[in-house]
Parts: sequence; structure tokens; C-alpha cells
Amino acid sequence: MPPSLILPPALPDAARWLSDCLARFDPGQQAGDIPDRHHDADARPAAVLVPLVWRPDGPGVLLTRRTEGLRHHAGQISFPGGKREPGDVDAVACALREAQEEIALAPHLVRLVGELPPYVTITGFSVTPVVGLLLPPAGLVPQPGEVAEIFELPLDRVLDVRQYERHTIERDGRLRHYLSLSHGDHFVWGATAAMLRILACAVTGR
Repeated sequence: MPPSLILPPALPDAARWLSDCLARFDPGQQAGDIPDRHHDADARPAAVLVPLVWRPDGPGVLLTRRTEGLRHHAGQISFPGGKREPGDVDAVACALREAQEEIALAPHLVRLVGELPPYVTITGFSVTPVVGLLLPPAGLVPQPGEVAEIFELPLDRVLDVRQYERHTIERDGRLRHYLSLSHGDHFVWGATAAMLRILACAVTGR
């Protein structure tokens, strides 16, 4: 984390501060290491919840690890979320519904502070990250068969832009780029790492 950045310790102050950061963020000024995928009109709408757990000893970003037996993205680390359903009135409704289904996070425990710009994935989804704060304990329970683990990544590591690595791979005859972020035994990459990097850019300006 940049040494000049001091996080507000109290939840109400943190909510106001983060809301201001997200409101001021200009997506056109985001950092150059973030893979740039232009919006596709055919991209399917989706949303994820970016839950920040505001602990006295240091906030954390709540993430999940998907089970190994899933057909898609098995074993990968992701935010709670998924594609928009017909009953979802907006991205917020989608993110909160998915979080409740995947980790039993009650919507009323989430203090919403704003959204990050939609991120277009390689798989053709336009994902809106919805940022919210919560206080522990939240009584989280992983959904059997879909979520193998619920864990937190220290927010100070997420905001430290030096921790991100940029990778280049060839796929379908084209060079593609993705980011990764490691912490302990957890390796975060792809769209999840990119959205964390966008959060860091929105908060730190770097």
C-alpha cells in the first residue's frame, strides 16, 4: 500500500471515503497494466460483489475458491457473482443475490458504496463489480458443490500495485494479457485479478 494512504478505521468513515473514490474514478485514466478489452455489444451482463470486510486489525477483500468438480472455472478464485437473471433489476440486485446463494451473505449486512466500471471477460461477459463493506462476523457458509473455500485477501496487498504481475499468452492465434496477484497459497488471476487492480487504481490513483 502507498505509505501516504491511511484507511479510515470506522465503517461509516470508510464507506464515505470509498464512495468518493469510486465516484471520482475515471475509467479512461486506469493503469496501463490492466488488460484493456473493449465493450462488446453482444457481451452477456453479469455482476460480482466485491466485499470488503472492515476489521479493526486491517480490512480484507473477501474471495471464494470454486470447487474442483465444476464444469467451468474449476478451482479458480473469484468474487461471489454470476450472470444477470431476468429477476435482477440491476447489477446490485444480481451481485447481492449471487452472494447470498454462494456464501449465504445476507444482503442487509452489506453497506454498498458504489460500482467499478464493467469488465469484459475473455468468455464474453460484461461484469459489473459492485463494492460493499461489511463487518465481521457475517455467518458465511459456502454453497456445497460450488464454493470450496471462503477467504480474505489483505486490502493493503490488493492496493499495493507492485504486487501485480502481467502475463502474456497466445490463445486462438492471438496474444492476450492477464494479471495475477499471489498471497500465501492463493493465486488470483484473470478477471478477478484485473478487477482487484481496477479497485486499487480507483483508490490509489495508480
